[in-house]
This record gives sequence, structure tokens and C-alpha cells, in this order.
Amino acid sequence: MEGPRVDIDEELSRLLTRLRLDRTEIARRLQFLQWNDTDAARLNAAAERLEPAHRLFLQRFYEHLQRCHDLAGLIADPATLLRLQHSQYDYYQRLWQGPYDRDYVLDRLRVGWIHQRVGVDTHWYLGAYRMYLDAMLQTLLGEHPQADTYASLLKAVFFDMALAIDTYNFAQSRALEESEARFARALRGANDGIWEWHVEQDRLYVSERWASMLGLSLESLEQSSASWFSRVHPDDLPDLRRAIEAHLQGHTASLRHEYRIRNRADAYIWVLVRAVAEVVGPGQHRMAGSQSDIGRRRAAVEELRHAARHDPLTGLANRAQLAELLSQALKRRQRSGARETALLFIDLDRFKLINDSLGHAAGDEVLVEVARRLRNCLRPGDHLARFGGDEFVALLDDLAVVGDAEQIAQRMLDSLRQPLHLHQQTLVISASIGIAPLTDEPGLDPLQAADLALYDAKAAGKAQFVRYNDALQSAAQRRLQLESALGQALGRAEFELHYQPICRLAQRHAYIVGVEALLRWNHHGEVISPVEFIPALEESGEIVAVGDWVLRQACHQVRTWQRAGQQRLRCSVNLSIRQLQRSDFAALVAEVLQDSGLAAADLILEITESQLMQDTAQILASLRELAELGVRLALDDFGTGFSSLGYLKRFPLHILKLDKSFISGIPEDPESQIISQAIIGLGRNLGLQVVAEGVETAAHLGFLREQGCELAQGYWFSRPRPAAGLERLFDGADCFEGLWCLLDERTNQPPPGPSHPDAAI
Repeated sequence: MEGPRVDIDEELSRLLTRLRLDRTEIARRLQFLQWNDTDAARLNAAAERLEPAHRLFLQRFYEHLQRCHDLAGLIADPATLLRLQHSQYDYYQRLWQGPYDRDYVLDRLRVGWIHQRVGVDTHWYLGAYRMYLDAMLQTLLGEHPQADTYASLLKAVFFDMALAIDTYNFAQSRALEESEARFARALRGANDGIWEWHVEQDRLYVSERWASMLGLSLESLEQSSASWFSRVHPDDLPDLRRAIEAHLQGHTASLRHEYRIRNRADAYIWVLVRAVAEVVGPGQHRMAGSQSDIGRRRAAVEELRHAARHDPLTGLANRAQLAELLSQALKRRQRSGARETALLFIDLDRFKLINDSLGHAAGDEVLVEVARRLRNCLRPGDHLARFGGDEFVALLDDLAVVGDAEQIAQRMLDSLRQPLHLHQQTLVISASIGIAPLTDEPGLDPLQAADLALYDAKAAGKAQFVRYNDALQSAAQRRLQLESALGQALGRAEFELHYQPICRLAQRHAYIVGVEALLRWNHHGEVISPVEFIPALEESGEIVAVGDWVLRQACHQVRTWQRAGQQRLRCSVNLSIRQLQRSDFAALVAEVLQDSGLAAADLILEITESQLMQDTAQILASLRELAELGVRLALDDFGTGFSSLGYLKRFPLHILKLDKSFISGIPEDPESQIISQAIIGLGRNLGLQVVAEGVETAAHLGFLREQGCELAQGYWFSRPRPAAGLERLFDGADCFEGLWCLLDERTNQPPPGPSHPDAAI
């Protein structure tokens, strides 16, 4: 009945460890039984005398066993019966002769383990001991009058011992069942599948839940690792094997790995395997663990990962994913035979107007539609990202030449120009696009290059694309240098004012009635164009301090000229939106007027249509306060923006300035003539004065006189001049650009000074 020796030794080793049967524990147990050397000597002395009794007992004992149906099957084979009798006889010899050492203990544990394996219950085992003691008692005591009584006592005691052992076994079984039940409930709650793998023998056990997780039955799975690994996704199998091997070699404390495994429907699900390995023999390992379906968690992680890399409004890639795409594209560029790659930086024109007029919800709808149109312009393999706000970036890969990107950019511009119908309104969207190649040239960031090209496209008039070139980088560096110097320009007294005359047109003469103060910047001997530095002042906020300085300087200068004889001269000053947004701006103007002595009616403050489009309560309040002071308000560049007659009614305006873009088209452009006529007529009918800007030719002047426009300014009269240069016009030392001289409105005669044959026209 003995099993394989290796299995018995393994089990006995575990049993010794579990029972803690070391030498100390064996000695403690013998001490409790009051065992001593005398006891051993007594048994040794009687061993030989009892040899016949042992043989007789074994004969009667096995005859008795053959009459017990529960045990008869175990000894039906004669060879087995003979082997058992010899083994038990050897045991009885050892029982009486000793020695009672560790080998004795191991031998008894081995016999007990074998009997348990073959199915001998504990009470049968105890019964055999009772019969043996009864037989030995009769042999030793013979016809002693109390022998039968003692034999009866043994029966009762061993019966009680069997019951006590049954109680212990029941309690232990009950505890084990409860533990197993708790474990089963925990597994059901965790929804995990259990597995155990004898690695070297390649015996794999999986639980029913492990199989059902894949839609399989236990019967359909082989009991080897092939039934597991053959279902692992080919891309994930190498990493799984490496993780298992690392744990088996002791490099990791446990196995924990996520991978995909194929189910019955040939679809892959994500699972998490966890396990620990133990050594079960020389060169033998066993791994046991669980497998969990993590599909939902993995899907949630993927959703979070997708959300972290995509724009929630348009579904496009965001900046984070764009950075990844750019990094990948740059790596591809390093391969031999790689084709060209380009970036398109796309920015919608005047998108803020849509948000301000229709609301942000409508603006979001426009962005979604714009994203759709832009995406439709791309080729397979291209990528589109929302960079932020109304900015988009397209990554164009696998181009034959970078110039091919211009064709895609033009497709985008054409697509965006198509009318967009939104809530019973029709919008026309335009965009500016910067194009830059993706190169590995050090120091050239492709996004920065595309942004520089976009800046140039905006500056050139919007609704177009510009391709990056080295000059744009130089221009950007110049802007940075100028902006850095601009913050110190006022403190270094680098600003100065130039003045351009505003003239009243009579039938044959022109009279100077005002000047427009224009800011100039002289930086280290270089005169910087206002087109370069005014936007930078606006963006930085420095325009407020500089604007206040311009207002003070202009008012003082014009009042000085009035005191010198130009009594009817008026001062015109351009305002910034930031100045109008100040709650104390009207009070500042009042202070400047009082300080300079200039009458409020002689100050004209010019505002643009883009400023009125802000239409905030603060701007409206500032304009009304200025009008109450007596200051006159002029609307500059009228007709170039989203001209609205509502402005003329809502705001306290006095003057319209007809933009030079209309005047410059006369007489060649009929549309410019029609628009100019309309604006002049509109101003006259509304009781507003109209000032025509950009008068440069006699034809311009003649047209304005025909239309009854009374006020004009432009190079025909004079370019903007420093204060000293303008004073030469006042005293007649200079004529208008060498063509004709200023007339005194009071006398219709040139002021004293050199005469000119074309003084009157």
C-alpha cells in the first residue's frame, strides 16, 4: 500500500514541519507520558518471550479483518496480505526493542500516512491497537482474575478515544470547510479564475471559473501549459513568458502581468495574472495564482488615456498627442529613404467676433464644423490636432516635396470659405495658415516655424497661407528685441510726436484746421514704424502709459500753437481700447485739458470700429463722459470693418473718417467711388463731419470737392512732420510737399513769406 517513495518523503517532511516534531518536541511528549529508560528496558527484556504471541495475534487479527466488510477489500490479494503481516510483525519487534529515536518516529508517521492514503479510518486504526493490547495483556498476565476486566476497560477507553479523535477531526474538517467556503465566496466576489502549474512536469490545473472566463468548459482544455499559452495574443506572449521566467529565477517577488487572451468567440480579452512560485523538490517548481478579467478597467484606462490625448470638443488630437506624433515623425525622418513631412498651423480669422456676437455655444459648433472640414482635406495617414482655442495643427506625412503641403493648405482655405449655416444665420469662415517643413535641423522647432509663417500670413491680410523661410525667423528675433526695448522707450525719451495737417476744403483753397498727432519711435537712431511697435504696446499693456503721454504732449503742443497765432487749430489723438476701459479715463482727459489750457471742443479723440465692437458698458460710459466734457469723438477707418449703422446711433460720435483704402482707388475703381459717396452722404445726412484720409492726388481732391466733403488729410497736403517741421507750414517757409502753400482762412491769402505760383488751386 505504500506509494512512491519521493511522494512519501515529501509529505513526511511537510508533516514534520507542520507538527514541529523535532527532537525537543519528541522529548516533551515522552516526558508527558512519564517514559524513561526503565520502561524501555522492560520492553526489551520481554520482546523475545512475546515472539510467539505476536505471530498468533497477527493470524487472529487478519482473520478478524477478513470478516469486516469495510476492510476485507484491502487484503483480498494474498501477496498483499503476506506483505502486510510481515510489515506489521517488524513493527511489533521495533515496538518492544526500540530504539525510540527520530527514525522510529518517521517510521510511525510513514505507516500512518500510508493507512490514511489507502482509506483506513481512525477508529479502525485505534481498534487494531486495542486488540493488540488485549492480546498482549492475556499473554503477560495469563489467567489473572482482573485480566478480563482490564480488557473490557480497554474496549471502553479506545471507544472513547475514537470518539474524541472524531470530535477533533470534525472540528478540523469544519474549520477547513468554513475556510474553503470563505475562500470560494471571496473567489466568486473577485470573479477570479484559479490555476496551478507544475512547471517542469508541465501539469496545469485551472478552475471552472478560469475556463468560463473564456467561454470554455474544463473538459475542452488540456492539462498542460499549451492550453494556456496557445490562447495568449502573439504580441503579448513573449512578455508573459519573460515575466514568468523572471519570477521563477527569483528576480521578482511575485508574478503580476497584464495580457490579452483569446476566448471561445476568437476575440481577445484583457486579463491580469497573479501568482507565486515555490520549490517542491530538487529542480521542481510549482506556481499557483489567479487570473482576473480586467476588460472594464482596461477600457476605462483607455478612455482616460484617450481623453488625456484628445480634445473633448472636436475629438481631435490635443497638444499632448501632437507632441507624440511629432516625435514619431522625427524618428521616421531619420530612416533612409524617408519622404518629406510638413506642419500646417491654422488659425481662424476673426473668430472672437463669432463668440462675442453669437455666444460661446455657437462658437463651439463652428469649431466642430471647422474640424470636420479640415479633416476632410487631409490624406490617409495625415493627422489633425486642435492646438487650442481656434488654432489647429495638421501633420502631413509622406510628401514628395514640402511644396505639396501648399495644395492641402489651399484645399483647407477653399473648404472653409464655403458658407456655414448656423441657427438661421449664414457665416463665412476664413483662416490663415503657416506652413513649415519638419526637419532635424538643430535649433529649428517645426511648430515655432509654422507659427512664424502663420504670423506673417495674418500680417499680410489673413485668409491665405505663407510658407516658412529664414527671413521670418530673423523678423521674429527683431520683434523680440524691439519688444524688449519698447518697455524702456518711454523712460528713455525715445518717443516723439509727428503731426499731419487736417484741412478744410474750399472751392479753390485749403485751410489747415487741425492736426493728427502720430506716435513715432526713434530707437538708437532708427525710426521704427508704428506698424511694428503699436501692436506690441497694446499686447503688453504699455499702451496705457504711452497713450497718456501722447495725449498730454499733443494737447500742450497744439495749445502752444494756438497761443502763437493758430487759434482755430484742433488736436486729434488716437485712443487705445485699454485706455477706454479705464474707469477714470474721462477724469484724466479733464485733467490734461485743464493742465494744458486746451478747450475741450478743440480735442478730437479717434476710436476705431474694432473698439466699438467691444461694446462694453465701461467703453460706452467712457465715451459718454468724454462727450459731456465737450470733447469731440471721431470714428476712424470707417467702412473697413463690420460697419454698423447701430454704432452711429448708440455712441456719441461727431466725426467719420473715410478710410484711405477707398480714396486710393479713385478714380480707377468705381466701387471705391460708390462707397466713398455713400459714406460722405451718410455723414452729411446724420449731421456728422466727414474727414477723408489718404488724399494724395489732384484727382482725389477734385472728387472730394464734387461730393461736398469738407475735410481731408493726406500726403497731398503734407506728410506727418515733427512739431518744428509743421511750424514751417504755418509761417509760409514751406509749401505742401513743394506744390502749394497754406492759406490763412481769415484772409484767403498766403501768410507772409516766400510766394508760390500754385498757391491757389
